[in-house]
Amino acid sequence: MTLKAPELLLPAGSLEKMRAAYDFGADAVYAGQPRYSLRARNNEFRLEQLAQGMAEARARGKKLFVTSNLIAHNDKVRTYLRDIEPIIALKPDALIMADAGLIMQVREKWPEVPIHLSVQANSTNWAAVKFWHRVGVTRIILSRELSLDEVEAIRNECPEVELEVFVHGALCIAYSGRCLLSGYFNRRDPNQGTCTNACRWEYGTQAAQLDPVTGEAVALARMGADFDFGQAQAEAETAFATCGSGQRHPAADQIYLLEEKGRPGELMPIMEDEHGTYIMNSKDLRAVEHVQRLCQIGVDSLKIEGRTKSLYYVARTAQVYRRAIDDAMAGRPFDPDLLLQLEGLANRGYTGGLLERRPAQDYQNYLSGHSQLQRSHYVGEVLGVRADGWAEVETKNRFAVGDQIEVIHPSGNRIVQLEAMHNPDGVPVQVAQGNPVRVFVPLGAPVQGALLARLLGAPA
Repeated sequence: MTLKAPELLLPAGSLEKMRAAYDFGADAVYAGQPRYSLRARNNEFRLEQLAQGMAEARARGKKLFVTSNLIAHNDKVRTYLRDIEPIIALKPDALIMADAGLIMQVREKWPEVPIHLSVQANSTNWAAVKFWHRVGVTRIILSRELSLDEVEAIRNECPEVELEVFVHGALCIAYSGRCLLSGYFNRRDPNQGTCTNACRWEYGTQAAQLDPVTGEAVALARMGADFDFGQAQAEAETAFATCGSGQRHPAADQIYLLEEKGRPGELMPIMEDEHGTYIMNSKDLRAVEHVQRLCQIGVDSLKIEGRTKSLYYVARTAQVYRRAIDDAMAGRPFDPDLLLQLEGLANRGYTGGLLERRPAQDYQNYLSGHSQLQRSHYVGEVLGVRADGWAEVETKNRFAVGDQIEVIHPSGNRIVQLEAMHNPDGVPVQVAQGNPVRVFVPLGAPVQGALLARLLGAPA
């Protein structure tokens, strides 16, 4: 079987993260265009930074794509060509776009510019892929709602089109990001780049029923500790199983009211029908175990989500997925330790998403809305190394003498037992508190540019 080495594509929310992505194995990064990217509020890239980033990428033989993927309203259509022109003059390797009207305008004015169709366009079938290719789009970023078999079917039907697949990062509760929750609750439209991640807030749940006079949902007793989610799930599955019989199961008409923790007393109705209800906190996508299959399918690019994530996240995911790709291409079996390494990242539980078919509860984190750390914790960045070999570290989280520290470096990772530490004045200290403290520690070599993680389970 002939394998195809896919491009490894990492997020870049800043020049520092771009450099880390390249250092740890990325072939390309994507950075957002100001005002027209779906990370408009958390984007350090402006025209100057984009120019610098493209120059550095070319010097390293890497690629930089500019994300310009909002769903435009009329006011942004009016200004788009004016604002994209200086970016196109920088000659990015491609624009990542979603809006058909904006794509049309770019194709008419700059037909030579490669365009990658954003996941926001929700391409879920081979016919859509062929359509976009015929209008001049060079790469399709497939919807996250596809299984591996569906991706393979599209590859077989469209061998001439570049295909990109997300393999790691946050998942949305809507079709690949087309969500309205943030806009509904906060007047911050996710499709304009200002999402507040309302799907990940903490909600209390109350059973409700419709008022026969007003038709409005009225709260019943609050669901407390005796609420049995397993029983509710079983009833929902029964309702789904019987919906084709011609008789509607009572559970299919259940109504709930949601109360967000920060807005006590504001009850929001949500209906649950035979297909379930999805205003819940999705687990994070992790598909490192499927990299070999994606290489066999012939996917052109594997993409990691997270332009707002930390430098540590960028380095760790780049390193892990680079290893997975290299192992797949060399014919080596999948290394389960890669799964363990990803547990060192803050996450909301992992799922293979819809790449694989699983029970519904495997996609959602019903118990916790916050990130979890199960293996290690990002604690510092090495800023430099003195002549005596001691490394200057800017702390990100608390660590202490006696901890086991993982040194994460492009040349390879290693674990050291932290035996000593002192502050910039040379005074010995036992504990380094969180950011922005600077301390000096003996780590050995190589260490320049390394990131540090404290292994959990060791003394804090």
